[in-house]
Amino acid sequence: QGRYQGGSVAETSMVWIPAFAEIGLGALAFGPFLLHRWSVGRWRKTPLAYPQPDKKTEPCPVTVLLPVWNEALVIETKLANLASQEGVTFTLLAIDSASTDDTVLRIKRWLEKHPNAFANHELIEMEHRLGKSKAVQIALESLESNGFDGLVCMTDADASMPPNALKRLHGWFANPTVGAVGASARRSGGLGQEQVHRSMFELLREGESAYDSTPFLEGSLMMWRSNSFNASQMNIGSNADDAQIATQVRLNGLRSIHDPMVHFADVAPTTPEGQRRQKVRRAQGLQRLLLRHRKHWRSPRIGNFSKILRREAHFHLAAPLLLVGAATASVLRWGTVLLWGMPIGTLAVLHGSLAMCELLALTSWALHRNGMHIPGLATVGSIFTGMEHLLAAMWTSFRGRSLHMWDQHTDTRVLASKQKK
Repeated sequence: QGRYQGGSVAETSMVWIPAFAEIGLGALAFGPFLLHRWSVGRWRKTPLAYPQPDKKTEPCPVTVLLPVWNEALVIETKLANLASQEGVTFTLLAIDSASTDDTVLRIKRWLEKHPNAFANHELIEMEHRLGKSKAVQIALESLESNGFDGLVCMTDADASMPPNALKRLHGWFANPTVGAVGASARRSGGLGQEQVHRSMFELLREGESAYDSTPFLEGSLMMWRSNSFNASQMNIGSNADDAQIATQVRLNGLRSIHDPMVHFADVAPTTPEGQRRQKVRRAQGLQRLLLRHRKHWRSPRIGNFSKILRREAHFHLAAPLLLVGAATASVLRWGTVLLWGMPIGTLAVLHGSLAMCELLALTSWALHRNGMHIPGLATVGSIFTGMEHLLAAMWTSFRGRSLHMWDQHTDTRVLASKQKK
């Protein structure tokens, strides 16, 4: 029972061994996801309370950092959106990464027409494009050289905010333990699966923030204390500048949190290839960040945050490789079946059960990566597509290719400019 009809023990083992290897590696890959999801559910029950303002304390000065590159289609709308912010007076610091369109000219003209839109403004023009992380570093170095001591808000040119966004973010810093705060994304124009991915992402960020801190915030709209992050701590050869800041703020002793009550709106890439390119680029930046901070995965100095870093390292680094191992075991099992025939008895049940699980995984992945949203399969598809992006990012890094400088998603800018008209 449980052997091939007429088959040898060796032949039977060629199915048992890869079958159990596939189960074991799959459990190691995805078990921590279930554990983290359960943990997040518990952590979210006691969220960090929004602080009451201290009327005796002077509000912190704010500088809005606006990195731009070839943003002519949306830059004037962005400046108008910033000027409409209520309850917070701030200085605008725009830094242009050697745009080849008329972004800089449009900024200068807009500021000439609206001289009182901001408390003050400055435009830094880079001679060469060196990537967003380098641009952010140069802007922060400028603030540090001028002795700025306050709050820095970074936002993207294609992200629009409600009028109370900066005020809401600013209010968090009445809590002296908070060093950085990020907003939620409301993305339009993308494929159906983007919302599934976004909801899952923000759920995890909320739980991590309640427990201690999240290492990942959205650079499209985030704010931090200027003294909680030093420009020299930016890795300019990597992207994910927002996650770099969020993680380093926590390592420097303050909390980095996600606020689900404040949001920004932007446009996601409209094609599967566009979304894939964006996510692979992001995945590489996060993988590099986690590897750079591997000494903190079990550091008692940072308390609960070490557990969060350790789990995120598993999700972004270990789980994709374990999934490859499970897939390899599956191929070996199927190869044996195709060579020697179907097993019988218990082995047949095991083989059939694994085959059904594999069919579900492959179907969910294929539908999700092609923008098809089917209830019940969306979450599974989002996870497997995420593994694909992480593996692609690993392969890109293995080949020695860095994605910290990328071609702009022009479709998102075109759609954003049309929506504002």
